[in-house]
Amino acid sequence: MQNSAFAEGAGPDSRHPFRTGAIVLVTLGNPRDKFWGTILALSLEGLSISGIDLASFDDAVAMVKDGEPFSPGVVFFPMHRIERIELDLPEGEIPSIAQRFTAKTGLEAAPSLARHLARAEEPR
Repeated sequence: MQNSAFAEGAGPDSRHPFRTGAIVLVTLGNPRDKFWGTILALSLEGLSISGIDLASFDDAVAMVKDGEPFSPGVVFFPMHRIERIELDLPEGEIPSIAQRFTAKTGLEAAPSLARHLARAEEPR
């Protein structure tokens, strides 16, 4: 069952910032890891996200700059592994990860993270 606060199409309501499409940084435990991407679904069971392991960020940027396709992974993290979910926002003069991605690649982060999902939904 999905919590209505996280229902798809919840919109940019500031009371529900962790909606579908929000770009987030997820801190995972056991093993400790960080993942950056866009929320596909958030429920009591866990988080579905399209993105990349944060440790691979520079490699992904280099691939895009070299003209290689950017293919973020689609993964599900069960809630017991999630330690923290934070919105990818700038902090003072420090740019967000999405802003760094755009500055280094010339591509907007949100459409890049969800691009392969749109192709998968196209009729064949």
